[in-house]
Amino acid sequence: MPRGDPGRRSMQYLENKKILVTGCCGTVGSQLLRALLVSGQYHPAQVIGIDNNETELFFQEQQYLDDPRARFFLADVRDQRELALRMDGADIVFHTAAYKHVVMCERSPMEAVQTNILGVENVIRAANETQVGKVIFTSSDKAVNPTNVMGTSKLMGERLMTAANSNRRNGGPIFASTRFGNVLGSNGSVIPIFRRQIENGGPVTITDEAMTRFVMSIEESVRLVIESAALARGGEVFITKMPVIRIIDLAHVMIDALADGFGHDPRSIELQFIGSKPGEKLYEELMSDEETRRAVELPRYFAVLPAFRGLYANIRYDFPELVSEQVSNPYVSSNETSLSRGELAEFLVRNRLLNDLSDTQRIRIDRRYWPGEKQ
Repeated sequence: MPRGDPGRRSMQYLENKKILVTGCCGTVGSQLLRALLVSGQYHPAQVIGIDNNETELFFQEQQYLDDPRARFFLADVRDQRELALRMDGADIVFHTAAYKHVVMCERSPMEAVQTNILGVENVIRAANETQVGKVIFTSSDKAVNPTNVMGTSKLMGERLMTAANSNRRNGGPIFASTRFGNVLGSNGSVIPIFRRQIENGGPVTITDEAMTRFVMSIEESVRLVIESAALARGGEVFITKMPVIRIIDLAHVMIDALADGFGHDPRSIELQFIGSKPGEKLYEELMSDEETRRAVELPRYFAVLPAFRGLYANIRYDFPELVSEQVSNPYVSSNETSLSRGELAEFLVRNRLLNDLSDTQRIRIDRRYWPGEKQ
């Protein structure tokens, strides 16, 4: 594996590879396709996108009709046979398909199990059957000390991916995970909600004044996924180092930046504190205290190594540019220094997060409630 810049390593690693993306119509999956096919950086031989959203899959295919490397199929991660059919000949699988909405998973927990846990197992079995080179699973900060069904299901997905490496024989697939913080600007994130509330003249709803979050742009999340494919040795969970913001600062910055453009005096837009939702944390955890004891630090990432190392005796975690083999502090947003409002404003502008909303994001996003509050 060549040393040097991780971005350059990932470009070299993906060159002429056949890549499959599950959940290709989701926020991360669709941006991953764009990075692979449009950016001109990675030069894959073929990119296959699969999703169970028929309508979005049709529209996505229209974007790449002139690119012979792109192919799209209607498929569900609950169907192992179909996964194996589409993985046949693939070098790398990026598994982004999942149920990610906390409320929906809490309301229908067995559906979350079917997709987020059994779906991961189907991906693993299909990858073993077809001898894929690497599988990268996209997880969530909510997998750390989970307080809800969605987070618990993503934690189990991580565990399954790590455990899959213990069964490797004769150079079988390498399985690893990436763990995200908040992807700002994604469908369902707070930015389109705040934007619509500001457009309506307020109020802007804040759950709690003390709430902090790790943040990253969609482009940064995709970079994490792609670079993890080049770095992965087997069983790791990669965590990007990322900035921390206070949600109340985000509201103030967005009001100052957008209110005038919507014809409102920024001073007239009120903040309304609605209280945290059931199961919602005031801070975000990306690495637990227990995980620090088996984590290593890289320039851009932390890598949490498997807990039961005896099961993975043949794996050498010889990462390039290792910063430290010891990590002493859990990666928790309340322990990190938050961006100033000026720094946050610059972050939003740099990542084009104040741009206009998509039609999908405009549908009924100005209200925030927990089911049952309307009754």
